[in-house]
Amino acid sequence: MIDTIETLDRRFKLGANAGSDAIHKDPVYSYAVTLLKNQNGLEGTGLAFTLGAGNDLVCKAAQFYAEKLKGKDIEELMLDFGLTFNELSNEQQFRWLGPHKGIVHLGLASVTNACYDLWARTRGVPLWKLLIDLSPEAIVNTLDLSYLEDVLTKEEAIAILSEAAKTREERAGILDSGYPGYDTSVGWFNYDDEQVRENCKKAIANGFTAMKLKVGSKDPQRDIRRANIVREVAGSEVKVMLDANQQWNLPQAISICNDLKSMNPYWVEEPTHPDDVLAHKTLADAINPVKLALGEHVPNRILFKNYLQTGSAGFIQADAVRVGGVSEFITISLLCKKFNVPVVPHVGDMGQLHQHLVLFNHIAMGHPALFLEHIPHLKKYFRTPISIENGVYITPQEAGSSCDLI
Repeated sequence: MIDTIETLDRRFKLGANAGSDAIHKDPVYSYAVTLLKNQNGLEGTGLAFTLGAGNDLVCKAAQFYAEKLKGKDIEELMLDFGLTFNELSNEQQFRWLGPHKGIVHLGLASVTNACYDLWARTRGVPLWKLLIDLSPEAIVNTLDLSYLEDVLTKEEAIAILSEAAKTREERAGILDSGYPGYDTSVGWFNYDDEQVRENCKKAIANGFTAMKLKVGSKDPQRDIRRANIVREVAGSEVKVMLDANQQWNLPQAISICNDLKSMNPYWVEEPTHPDDVLAHKTLADAINPVKLALGEHVPNRILFKNYLQTGSAGFIQADAVRVGGVSEFITISLLCKKFNVPVVPHVGDMGQLHQHLVLFNHIAMGHPALFLEHIPHLKKYFRTPISIENGVYITPQEAGSSCDLI
């Protein structure tokens, strides 16, 4: 039974231009942390990710939601967590502040993730194993599929998972081989050209076969120059992604993305405003065959549904510490499976939580195991930090979701 609740405002200054992009020049990586403790002393940790200012407001929202879980048994709660998620996300007064986005939804993400962590700890298994071992019906009962009925019913969701279960053993070997990673720290926006060049060499030496560069400069020629530096160092076989962090308007995006085609980007990420679904559709058509990656700032399953319906997203980057936590992440993954679009999460949690979720996506849902973003800057602050060897995430074995902070 959940009897103690606490929220923590944890902020970490990065320094040395780390984390910088075209919009966020001086980020402070921060977590709104929810701690749920039961009468046996087990504690679940949930995270939502911000860049500093306002993190305290997310903590207050998380406290509001967490208080409603006091006195509940975690096993009983998770039997039908989708109903609880629906009730909390539609609480009449807090819903007005969203709905299903912003501070209130981040607060709900923190609480939701704490519930899944406590659930896994109660069963004494890593989160990936808890999720993989659940029946399709049990998984779907943890989800809120409202507003998706036109494209994904409960019966369809169960059928997708049931069909994938027939071949899951063919994919279980990834637990031993590890999940591929990609290095997103080679080219932060404020790094100079030489640092980008050296970081690319280090990434290749560390076994990464994919890497990402921040673009979105006022001078497009800077982006083009830096992108060609990465391609030159990486060679033709390494996948190189470009991330504009919403900096361009649509005409700018069409122009510069076409100019960047020559260096063969694997995707262009967040090219323009994340709420402008139709602009992304126009852009996707204009720069084909280059694909768009979207989701870092997409707050909920309904907007993801629209992106998938329009065919504007080549890759979906749902983030379980921005959408409504693990529950909504799985919902979005099911949507993507139906629309045959791969999920490559944004790692606002620096890979801690998502290393579990990509294993579930691959083994239990049949998503391709492309790669998972790696950002190292907060690794030292976690009790059981992610382990990467030769560019590959080593499967975590500790109970829970790997989100405990020191």
